[in-house]
Amino acid sequence: MESPGPNSLAVLIAARNESDVIAETIGSLRGAFPGAAIWVADDASEDGTAEKAMAAGAKVVRRGKVHGKGGNMTACAKAMLSEPELPEYVLLCDGDLAGSAGELGPLVDAVKGGECDLAVAMFAKRVGGGFGFALGFSAWAIRSRSGAEPRAPISGQRAMSLEVLRAVLPFAPSYGMETGMTIDAVRAGYRLGEYEIDLAHKATGKSFKGFVHRFRQLIDFARVWWARRGGRGPDGRRPA
Repeated sequence: MESPGPNSLAVLIAARNESDVIAETIGSLRGAFPGAAIWVADDASEDGTAEKAMAAGAKVVRRGKVHGKGGNMTACAKAMLSEPELPEYVLLCDGDLAGSAGELGPLVDAVKGGECDLAVAMFAKRVGGGFGFALGFSAWAIRSRSGAEPRAPISGQRAMSLEVLRAVLPFAPSYGMETGMTIDAVRAGYRLGEYEIDLAHKATGKSFKGFVHRFRQLIDFARVWWARRGGRGPDGRRPA
């Protein structure tokens, strides 16, 4: 089995068409977590995101076509896990946080300090969004499948130990990633913690594009909920 390497943290960043902010996000993370290994899961961006991420010093996992957030982050996590030296802790975040990415330290501290096993960021200020139906459905799906009562069910900013990461892989497809991750972690006996952090990101508003985005989210949340019925795991099968 691989042994933990000298760097105690790996950061995995989900990105698609974030060329305008990805370098700032990476720079902010480097300032907050010196020595951390930084990986970018680039979901077939068309605007040079991958090139800017590499120029900023990140390792980039990129495939030739769009696979959705969950699929691409799974590929990135598996690439990180194939390295000869592994971290003790992992931080997941979105590529559009820009300078606010450096505020994610409390998540890592919470896991390192034993407060919880899966630490999730709640945005201190709501930015954009619709009427909350997709968000509410995700929270309901998590509650109905695991009993947890999350306040930030679809937040992509999450810290965990390497053990927890292995337990929740593969991530659910596309936008179902966080909903499935929470259900799988809680079902496996890991403790969920949520922490309010002053973060900023790009958000979809009450526009046609925004509503299409949230409808796609809702479909993915429903698939996660259905796949985990009756104690089934991430692949929809009952445990052996």
